[in-house]
Amino acid sequence: MKPPLPSSSVLRKARLSPYLFTLLSFIVFVAVLYGEDLFCIFSQPLQFVSDQDQPVSKTEKKWEKLPFAIGKTEEGCDVFSGRWVRDESTRPLYQESECPYIQPQLTCQEHGRPDKEYQYRRWQPHDCSLPSFNATLMLETLRGKRMMFVGDSLNRGQYVSFVCLLHSIIPEDAKSMETFDSLTVFTAKEYNATIEFYWAPFLLESNSDNAVIHRVSDRIVRKGSINKHGRYWKGADILVFNTYLWWMTGLKMKILLGSFDDEVKEIVEPSTEDAYRMAMKSMLRWVRKNMDPKKTRVFFTSMSPSHGKSVEWGGEPGLNCYNETTPIEDPNYWGSDCRQSIMQVIGEVFDESKFPITFLNITQLSNYRKDAHTSIYKKQWNPLTPEQLANPVSYADCVHWCLPGLQDTWNELLFSKLFYP
Repeated sequence: MKPPLPSSSVLRKARLSPYLFTLLSFIVFVAVLYGEDLFCIFSQPLQFVSDQDQPVSKTEKKWEKLPFAIGKTEEGCDVFSGRWVRDESTRPLYQESECPYIQPQLTCQEHGRPDKEYQYRRWQPHDCSLPSFNATLMLETLRGKRMMFVGDSLNRGQYVSFVCLLHSIIPEDAKSMETFDSLTVFTAKEYNATIEFYWAPFLLESNSDNAVIHRVSDRIVRKGSINKHGRYWKGADILVFNTYLWWMTGLKMKILLGSFDDEVKEIVEPSTEDAYRMAMKSMLRWVRKNMDPKKTRVFFTSMSPSHGKSVEWGGEPGLNCYNETTPIEDPNYWGSDCRQSIMQVIGEVFDESKFPITFLNITQLSNYRKDAHTSIYKKQWNPLTPEQLANPVSYADCVHWCLPGLQDTWNELLFSKLFYP
């Protein structure tokens, strides 16, 4: 007996509906076209979001390992707190005569300084030791990158010190230094790396921006103008900022609200602290918009002290850093030229930063070094008068520093914080 034929209703149920057929056809098409991508997607393990994965608040945000870091300093070690020790075995880190990049304003031996004691001082933190500056590691890290120092002549001194610490391991025909207006560029050709300095004493646009002719007594800074200089900083992998000395014109600072091209200029005079705060906030906004915290590093070097009043460290009235050959021993010494209020502004502004800024606190350790200034042992831009020659104290430079010397330590601290933050 033949099996009964399926009824017409069963046949209708067995047929694929047009909608289902279209859907299956589409799936087959997508599978063929994007098969490899789908495989990659579905081969990934499923990820579950826990409470720990939720974004933390601004105050709780923890930065992951910083770029270029390879280790950490000992727990609880403050590399900026310590003392100066005499060390002839490791100091100086290079010879003045062997580094052709030092400006004549900083070559103290060439200009007759009779002693070398200032070269034999090494900074010793209280609870640990600084890692030795490794020029090879530094250059390998900079391979294919740009490092830039931005600021005033004190930052330029740190920049030159940095170049001097590196250049001896680079063949003579594989390095160069060129200056283009406000920008100086040292190139390590085999590394495709540049170490640069950009003159911007206020970071913002000012009437002192000419890298050569900038001795302006009536200093004016334009508010909200950091992009005037910032466009030249873009693309840097490591930035080292400083600004302080040029703000010290008194208790107030002239701030231009419009443009230097305006016929009638609107100028206000806030306190130096408020003006400085404005500049710091502008710098941080620029950094946040133009630097990548996962790939780049930003440093800020604190104020560099001067030693113009010897009575502050127990010397005779009317004298200064001239003829000083030893550091200040008092661990609590703080010169009057370093405004605590400015340090407070820096702390407050940086605490609010949404970008990790590494603060190089060189102020206290440099405060001890009344012996390390260029004093009278430098190139003089103008002929000295008979009165000046009769009284060297009157023209001693107690602001800038001899090289090699103190600023090499600043760069050891920079090296330490770059690789062992």
